[in-house]
Amino acid sequence: MNESAILVLNAGSSSLKVSVFRVLGVVEGLQLRGQVSGIGTAPHFEFRHSDRELLEERSFAAGAIDHRTAVDLVLEACGRHLRPGQRIAACGHRVVHGGTRYAQPVRIAPNVIGELERLIPLAPLHQPHNLAAIRGAMQAMPDVPQVACFDTAFHRTQPELAQRFGLPRKYTEAGVIRYGFHGLSYEYIARSLEIRAKRDPNLAPGRTIVAHLGNGASLCAICDGKSIATTMSFTPADGLLMGTRCGSLDAGVLIYLMRKGLTADQIERLIDFESGLLGVSGISSDMRELLASSDPRAREAVDLFVYRIGREIGSLAAALGGLDTLVFTGGIGENAPAIRERVARDAAWLGNFRTLMIPTDEEFRIAEHTQRLLA
Repeated sequence: MNESAILVLNAGSSSLKVSVFRVLGVVEGLQLRGQVSGIGTAPHFEFRHSDRELLEERSFAAGAIDHRTAVDLVLEACGRHLRPGQRIAACGHRVVHGGTRYAQPVRIAPNVIGELERLIPLAPLHQPHNLAAIRGAMQAMPDVPQVACFDTAFHRTQPELAQRFGLPRKYTEAGVIRYGFHGLSYEYIARSLEIRAKRDPNLAPGRTIVAHLGNGASLCAICDGKSIATTMSFTPADGLLMGTRCGSLDAGVLIYLMRKGLTADQIERLIDFESGLLGVSGISSDMRELLASSDPRAREAVDLFVYRIGREIGSLAAALGGLDTLVFTGGIGENAPAIRERVARDAAWLGNFRTLMIPTDEEFRIAEHTQRLLA
């Protein structure tokens, strides 16, 4: 019997990540990985074996690659490096926004694409690129099933009160609610904790807060494997200070900026690309650079990052009624022990709780969802 594989595509605003997972009844593990970065500026392509051995690397002229041609590029590389006789059985996609309708992965059909297009105003920086990768994969592989997995889906288990803003009901009914994001990461962590607890009941996580800390950062309160509350809300700009996003901001500040003459596009750029660690430090959005810097502005940016996490941990602990386990994941959460130590120390007032670091793997979770949906 020929061996099959599941392809996972994760499209960002200027990148396309690809992962290939071996499937033998269930998803066995990562086989190949690659990325096209710098889409729209200076495109660069790398393709590697699962052990990080470099298989291919190419650079392109500015503007030579868009998301559609990036899909062709990674599919051609997959064709060259799949095992003999191996075939791509399905393709799973990370989609940032599923709205209120999609609380589970779904097989992609024209009507689904239409629904996801209507959600573009809710995630204008992400959804169009997700859809571009989907269209490219469907065109290049018309006979291969495509599955959408949503970053918002994990949070649909939250109590209705946790999802509401204090706005007139007509806006709530029109979909202006707290959606939450990073759901695929949180789902992977929740599943990992569940597996640990089955092996050893003493490791049951109980009331858990997961800190997904990276260029995009958020926290999620989890109980019994379900999302109870999270820091991101209507858009991924809410909550914690991030690499270039400001996090929680008084709506009055936006009104003030509009009266000062800033347009909606200028405000969007300010809060999404010019703020956060970059804006506060005036140096960099990269936590590694800031931790290594002696510049007081860098220290202030790091201090504010940690302070905001501590504030939000208190809020989520209140939603949970206490804290049993604090989990760190994401680029900063996994690779910056100094940040983990400071955050855990600041949360000591919550009493005794377990602290863990668990690397996340959103692509593996997408592959599992894709395989199970089509099985």
